[in-house]
Amino acid sequence: MSGSRIPGFYRLDVAGRHAELKQRYGLDEADLQRLLDGGTLTVERADKMVENCIGVFGLPIGLGLNFLVNGRDFVVPMVVEEPSVVAAVSNMARVVRDGGGFQAEADPSIMIGQVQIVDSPDPAAAVAALEANRGHLLARANAVHPNMAARGGGAKDVEVRRFDDPFAMIVLHLLIDCSDAMGANAINAMAEGVAPLVEELTGGRVCLRILSNLADRRCARASFAIPETLLAGNGFEGAEVCDGIVQAWRFAAVDPYRAATHNKGVMNGIDAVAIATGNDWRAIEAGAHAFAARGGRYTSLTKWSRADGVLRGSIELPLAVGTVGGSTAVHPTIAVLRKILDVTSSAELAMVMAAVGLAQNMAALRALATEGIQRGHMTLHARSVALAAGAEGALVDEVARAMVERGEIKLPAAQALLKQLRKPS
Repeated sequence: MSGSRIPGFYRLDVAGRHAELKQRYGLDEADLQRLLDGGTLTVERADKMVENCIGVFGLPIGLGLNFLVNGRDFVVPMVVEEPSVVAAVSNMARVVRDGGGFQAEADPSIMIGQVQIVDSPDPAAAVAALEANRGHLLARANAVHPNMAARGGGAKDVEVRRFDDPFAMIVLHLLIDCSDAMGANAINAMAEGVAPLVEELTGGRVCLRILSNLADRRCARASFAIPETLLAGNGFEGAEVCDGIVQAWRFAAVDPYRAATHNKGVMNGIDAVAIATGNDWRAIEAGAHAFAARGGRYTSLTKWSRADGVLRGSIELPLAVGTVGGSTAVHPTIAVLRKILDVTSSAELAMVMAAVGLAQNMAALRALATEGIQRGHMTLHARSVALAAGAEGALVDEVARAMVERGEIKLPAAQALLKQLRKPS
């Protein structure tokens, strides 16, 4: 059995959800135990991953359901602590699914390695020399990682950029196809590998040799078009909801103060998938926000429009993600989550992540356009407050429900309710 529609999944207890996963994805008892053991990242292994290690830290793993991307079903693992993120994205993915699903595409896995050159005696001649020796530079870079080139990847081209004001420098870009890896280590090694030749060609001095996290040659895009009637509900007409979504997006498109929060909502979903798949969410964040400001003003990563009874949404952003290498081979739980996600390449992973980001943005805009963002968060936030007050088991939901009914979701209220509920009858 496969498919991203698992009706009633949220109503099951953890054991029931595991039974579904075992049946659908062929997980064995060891796989399921990894999900229960807080990641099964031992202190001994963690100590080899970071310096000054004192322990390990756990976060909830949820499943984003209902995703249909390019006609294929995906159940999407998400590691996130913020209430309502997983529920919201699953809900919007179901709406989009009912309208035909997401269409997505991804660029080839081209990353940029930067080599900074200063103190060149003749910058114009240095630029010409670098451009004239493209073949030599690529050969030197690929000699650093011959296996990557043998697999069809590796350094593919060079670009030369000259800066005169306010600082004089030349920057060489190596354009490197990383295939299914994120590629940071390989890119840095190639940039370092060409440095001696660069100095010889330019007569200058090489300073920095490092990748760029503005991976604008490695973007992913997702989009959908659905009848606006699919968004009707809770006393709102579909046209009214869609108009509110478009108006909310227009605010983010023109105002960077709004765009920052708008894009944070996008990244709620994308970061959660990045963590679940062992990818560098910090690099993804840096690239996304730099991309949002590429026109000289920070703006929205998504676009929304409504016409002829149809709502259209789209997203484009850099997504330098890998399915091999890095922590993907170190953290034991990632292998289990990969079985569930079942992507075939880094490009497909990027497409799914773009769809998740678009669905997450849609959920936030829909809430803002209707009952407001806080109401959607209220019940799940109340559970967190109940837990913080010391509630366990069935008392968590009972305390949360009482706080929502009273409209007072605060720790003292939760503590008072818990004390009252625990009194012997």
